[in-house]
Amino acid sequence: MAQTPEASDHTSVQKRLESVTEGKQPKKLLRFAGMPRQIMPKGLPFELKSYLELVELTGRCIREGKRGYIESTHLPLLERVNISPENWLKLTTQLTRVFHGAVGRTTSQESYCENLNRKRRSNVSNSEKLLA
Repeated sequence: MAQTPEASDHTSVQKRLESVTEGKQPKKLLRFAGMPRQIMPKGLPFELKSYLELVELTGRCIREGKRGYIESTHLPLLERVNISPENWLKLTTQLTRVFHGAVGRTTSQESYCENLNRKRRSNVSNSEKLLA
């Protein structure tokens, strides 16, 4: 049993959090289409941020000692994964404008470039700002 959603192995919330820090959409999970509208693209009719807030708030509402309970002493989810709300908003709404090519923390960028024998690492400054 995990203490927090991001530590819960084999769950969609953990998979989505891992993928967003790498700038990816999990292949086996339906993407978020944003707020409902008349012409709705295929996907879940809300935003990833709302989903994560719902998961966390639900865990905090469950009684202590029950499955899925998140202790009130835990920091909010985005603080625990070290992403500011401003950076989270950029990552979820402007990813393709902020990043061109590979996305991820600086160490992931370095590994990516090494594997592809690339000398120049693009997106490093944005990675450092948004995913530090």
